[in-house]
Amino acid sequence: MGYRWGRAWGCAGMAVAVVLVAAGPVALPASAHSGERADAVLNCAGSNSIAFSPGLTFSAKPTRITGHGDYRCVSTDPSVTAAKSVIKGGGENSCLLSHSVTEERITWNTGEQSTVVYDVGVVPQPAGEAVVLVAGKVTSGRFTGRRVASPGVQLTVDPLKCGSGGVRLIEGPSALVFS
Repeated sequence: MGYRWGRAWGCAGMAVAVVLVAAGPVALPASAHSGERADAVLNCAGSNSIAFSPGLTFSAKPTRITGHGDYRCVSTDPSVTAAKSVIKGGGENSCLLSHSVTEERITWNTGEQSTVVYDVGVVPQPAGEAVVLVAGKVTSGRFTGRRVASPGVQLTVDPLKCGSGGVRLIEGPSALVFS
């Protein structure tokens, strides 16, 4: 697993994440990879639900991350129309910033799988509200070798829990943009 949250990309990175999520799936040029299906233009939009154990507070502490995603996809490969994912990882996390190592195991509507290891990212979390912009690489399964950006905005329904009890769940829109 190799997802590093918390790199200082600043406001520009957050703005890109919000714009990409708001725009939904877009067509990007396919990059040169071996095999016709591996070259498919592929973009997915949906939502993620991420749980933290223990819950996030204002103090950073070792935290386990689990979650899942549900996506609708646009692709030049007509067989790929949807995906579901399982997210797992952990690291030093708080309601202000996360620094974690995370992977996303994607199961496509075709039954095939992909494992994405996120190795670049920023997740500022003011009061538990996360603006996510991460990038990684498919390390196994379908689309191996492709880069993936996954912007999103996950929100907690009770940010006051950062001060008492801890934020245990954030949810919201997310995307998978393959290049």
